[in-house]
Amino acid sequence: MRVYEAPGFPNPARIRIAVAEKGLTDTIEFVPVDVPNGEHRTAAFLAKNPTGTVPALELDDGTVIAECTAITEYLDGLAGERTLTGRTARERGVVHMMQRRAENGLLDAVGDYFHHATPGLGPDIETYQCADWGEHRRERALKGMEYLNDVLAGSPWIAGDTFSMADITAYAGLGFADFAGVGIPDALTHLHDWRARVAVRPAVARAA
Repeated sequence: MRVYEAPGFPNPARIRIAVAEKGLTDTIEFVPVDVPNGEHRTAAFLAKNPTGTVPALELDDGTVIAECTAITEYLDGLAGERTLTGRTARERGVVHMMQRRAENGLLDAVGDYFHHATPGLGPDIETYQCADWGEHRRERALKGMEYLNDVLAGSPWIAGDTFSMADITAYAGLGFADFAGVGIPDALTHLHDWRARVAVRPAVARAA
């Protein structure tokens, strides 16, 4: 299997963590894609993933699975018990709900701020920007942090008692927020404590 990625970018980081959590690192080849120079928009890459996004997982039979949630679902079902996407119907529902909230309310919101209200990846990549929308999404990211802090006040992990793909998404979102200059407010102590616990997980350290 191959994972096409842009090293250091938040969404590829999500898959690196998932791969490490499932103990699959030695079975996957990571192939870098030069996003800042537009390699993701070339005909060769678009033939694999028409949306032009990374990461994308290419199976040995040539099937390409894109989108982080779909890739994580595949990987989680590939090796042993499902640990990242929920084992029971209830767990799966809660994990997917919280994963989407972490994605839309934090990671994607930070991404919109970065791509619209900052220079982003430069004029060759950022062909359309709306600064007002970017600033609006920055505020949404901060509200997303507040929401996750409230969740973590009563739960060890974002989707309940078990580390899951929702935690991976939120962790990558906070890393992107650091890069974009959107810091976690000091008052969000539960979020700070959770982040410190995630950072020392062996799989997270290996994926860094």
